[in-house]
Amino acid sequence: MPRKRHLSRIAVVQTLFEVERREVEPADSLSRNVKELGEIDEEFALELLAGVTDKKDEIIKSIEENAPEWSFERMDPIARCVLLVGAYELLFNNDAPPAVVMDESIEIAKEYGTDESGKFVNGVLNAMAKK
Repeated sequence: MPRKRHLSRIAVVQTLFEVERREVEPADSLSRNVKELGEIDEEFALELLAGVTDKKDEIIKSIEENAPEWSFERMDPIARCVLLVGAYELLFNNDAPPAVVMDESIEIAKEYGTDESGKFVNGVLNAMAKK
């Protein structure tokens, strides 16, 4: 199950990145990403995507409050997408312990982002978790 959840988070991050860059339907993008990644927890992925979409303004506000030197638009695009998913899980989805959410987010940021993405995501989510 943990591997499926990890892949689900990656699928949602990829979907958010694609939606940010191009005019695509989130559900279509997620469906493509699910097919590419293989066996994932599709229900969890759909829940994450819907949650991030529904709460996006609140999530962005919290991210900016916990990264005071950075506007959301100025952040690395991959870090933004990873933070949207991680912050949603910390703030609204009590399905996984904060340490698990943070570890997963940091790993995804390291794998798909810049050299500094993992550290940045760690700092922002850690600040959120402490509140």
